[in-house]
Amino acid sequence: KKIAEAGGELEREKQILDDIAPEAFAVVREATKRVWGERQFDVQIIGGLVLHEGKIAEMKTGEGKTIVATLPLYLNALTGRGVHLVTVNDYLSKHQGEGMGEVYNFLGMSVGVIQSNQETYKFQKTKSFKHYSECDGSNLTPCSRKEAYACDITYGTNNEFGFDYLRDNMAPTVEACVQRELFFAIVDEVDSILIDEARTPLIISSAAEESGGLYAQFAALVPKLSEATDYTLNEKDRAVYLTDEGIKKMEKMLGVENIYEASGGTMVHHLEQALKAHALFKKDRDYVVREGEIIIVDEFTGRLMIGRRYSEGLHQAIEAKEGVEVKRESQTLATVSFQNLFRMYKKLSGMTGTAATEAEEFFKIYSLDVVEIPTNKPVVRADHEDKIYKTESGKYAAVVEDVKVCNEKGQPVLIGTVSVEKNEHVSKLLKKAGIKHEILNAKNHEREAKIIAKAGLKGAITVATNMAGRGTDIRLGEGVREVGGLHVIGTERHEARRIDNQLRGRAGRQGDPGSSQFYVSLDDDLMRIFGGERIKLMMDRLGLPDDQPIENRMISKSIESAQRKVEGYNFDTRKHLVDYDDVMNKHREVIYRKRRRILELSGSSDLTIKEEILGIVYDQLTAIVNRNIEDKEKTISEVKTIFGDIKISDLSIDGLNKLAEEIYDEREARYTPEVMRNIERAVYLRTIDTLWVEHLTTMDELREGIGLRGYGQRDPLVEYKAEAYRLFEGLIAAIESSVARVIYKVEVQVQPTAPIVRRPLEYHAPDPDTVGNTSTEELENLKTDGQGYSGAEGRGKELAVNSNRLSDGLKTDNRQPTTDNRSGVTTTIRGPKERSVHERMMESAGKQHTIKSTKKVGRNDPCPCGSGKKYKKCCGR
Repeated sequence: KKIAEAGGELEREKQILDDIAPEAFAVVREATKRVWGERQFDVQIIGGLVLHEGKIAEMKTGEGKTIVATLPLYLNALTGRGVHLVTVNDYLSKHQGEGMGEVYNFLGMSVGVIQSNQETYKFQKTKSFKHYSECDGSNLTPCSRKEAYACDITYGTNNEFGFDYLRDNMAPTVEACVQRELFFAIVDEVDSILIDEARTPLIISSAAEESGGLYAQFAALVPKLSEATDYTLNEKDRAVYLTDEGIKKMEKMLGVENIYEASGGTMVHHLEQALKAHALFKKDRDYVVREGEIIIVDEFTGRLMIGRRYSEGLHQAIEAKEGVEVKRESQTLATVSFQNLFRMYKKLSGMTGTAATEAEEFFKIYSLDVVEIPTNKPVVRADHEDKIYKTESGKYAAVVEDVKVCNEKGQPVLIGTVSVEKNEHVSKLLKKAGIKHEILNAKNHEREAKIIAKAGLKGAITVATNMAGRGTDIRLGEGVREVGGLHVIGTERHEARRIDNQLRGRAGRQGDPGSSQFYVSLDDDLMRIFGGERIKLMMDRLGLPDDQPIENRMISKSIESAQRKVEGYNFDTRKHLVDYDDVMNKHREVIYRKRRRILELSGSSDLTIKEEILGIVYDQLTAIVNRNIEDKEKTISEVKTIFGDIKISDLSIDGLNKLAEEIYDEREARYTPEVMRNIERAVYLRTIDTLWVEHLTTMDELREGIGLRGYGQRDPLVEYKAEAYRLFEGLIAAIESSVARVIYKVEVQVQPTAPIVRRPLEYHAPDPDTVGNTSTEELENLKTDGQGYSGAEGRGKELAVNSNRLSDGLKTDNRQPTTDNRSGVTTTIRGPKERSVHERMMESAGKQHTIKSTKKVGRNDPCPCGSGKKYKKCCGR
């Protein structure tokens, strides 16, 4: 009631929410107690307040982040604006949405769950469970995506929220849009989503031109090149460069004199991508091959990124390398970075077990503070110093021995690996040693939550990629506390300290006993790239055997220093990407705002969109007159590109504007205002969409080459902003020019069909003779392929809008016409006692005559249908 009195004023609502927070939190805590028998601890209440204030709550693993989120979600959902809980995978959004849905349902709140593959659910109570961890989907009922977003609280993944945002901004009607305003979001595992995954933007694309056989050709040639002589590999920067010898070798194999001149640079592009695929991207580390497809493995989460593809032909190069089908290249239709997506929310907060090491990035990019929440019970986990081995084989032998010792006393072990490849290697070693275990990686991540939940049972051995099963509690089984709790083994240090801390944090939840031990070898990527050679030389001098570990604080510090360097480098890379994407985001905001306004105006009888289009036409005519002030012929020629081939007598600005209005009104009278609004929408939206896609491609190309400006002592970012501004001005000008040149050329498609049952339509028709005066040439022009129109200026294509869109605007009674399977829908236009255009055409069509003539038919000429009557008395009636 208090919020309703704020009258939708955001600042006033914010003040009220702060005031009522204690009562709202108390209500949720009592509801959780009644529904699930659990009551939020005091530290969880603190976490809830931090989230409500729009900050990041760092809460250790097992501290109950899922139940903490219910407090601010309920409070902010009282505004009726809709709030989002963002999770890292579909399983968590479904499981948490149903489990916490019980609490929200008890409090009178509706809950929606967004899944990938367009699966969407709404909470509806049909079955009771003893605990929310037992929920199995029984209380989730399928619903439309729009219904799920209309709920008070919506659970979903970052990808789905992002893709729905992009789809909404490509929608043809307001009704097709599913999201509401982006009001408040809590991001679960916030470091994973806003940092790890934020390096790659979301892209919706369509197939572009067919890929040639060059990918396969280069995939066969590149392995013949030798590292060091033909190319140099920089693992630190993840880059590979051809040497002069390598270029000469490739030119000889290809039989070309200069590869940089051959095929307009296409060969160089394919060569670079093939070399990257060969030297930098490894199977079962960066990607897996499944059912003839290359699926990317997220290097941080170890999860499969189904549906994601590397851009710029790299994915095709990897497909060629692995001998699977090379898919067509794609063209970007819409794109947004996670940074800019989540900054659109009016209030954003997040929770994770590890955020402190990235606090600077959270503040600089998202303006989010990190607050460390104390644990409910003291952490008693024993974190041992790293054990450092000279070789990888010595390290893995020690890992297997450690697992054996734990297994003999029944202590459960969770082994973390950094890649699928290492994961499977550890599994082979354990099998060889006769140790029964579960393996969990990107290849079987569908079962991850169930496997990881059992990792705390007595005698359980689980080998998992570092992040597998994140978000799922590992509860200790019976008798496990007595043998030391869960023992976590890290098989190498990750390049981000955060990921190591997450692995450690799987043990010792809620005051449980536990321990963690990291094993490092000087062959590990991190050590090898960041100065492991010096330490290796020292160990050789000391004469240490391969299986003899060192526990040295100095070496541990050098590892941590290397991790800090990599974290700093990755932050700089992401900050650099954000700086460039911020420029693109301003363009996106303007275009999407314009597009949304058109959608909201066009469905009604409001004439604002008409006035806007006429305004554009007036501006175009004014510009034509002003730039050709001394060239009458050129003025007439350019004016005709807008109106078509008509007689123009008055070339003054006022005269042309008057002519524009008269022709427009005449078209509106012919098609009805309702149909004309739909034509306007179709023309405007399709023009924006077509030119926006071209703009995205142009901006990509600009971004790729702008770095070269640095060689001329000019700041590439400053140059990029200046070029981008010029290109965007050109985009707006091109949209307006295209709309003006297309709007007068659109025709409603009318197609003859078999006779169908007709119903009267309310329509005030113009002169029947005018309605029926359609030449056969015009009829031929109306036969389109349903592809809409070309919006770009100067492409010389007639625009035809499919009438199954345009006829939506006609006033009809409740009965809908039945139609046969065909590309267009007949638009019936008639007065109370008149015959329709369709009936006039069918009068001759029923006699099985075909109109073939393409010549202009006069009113008194014989009708081309072959009836023997004059045209005006037959098909022209």
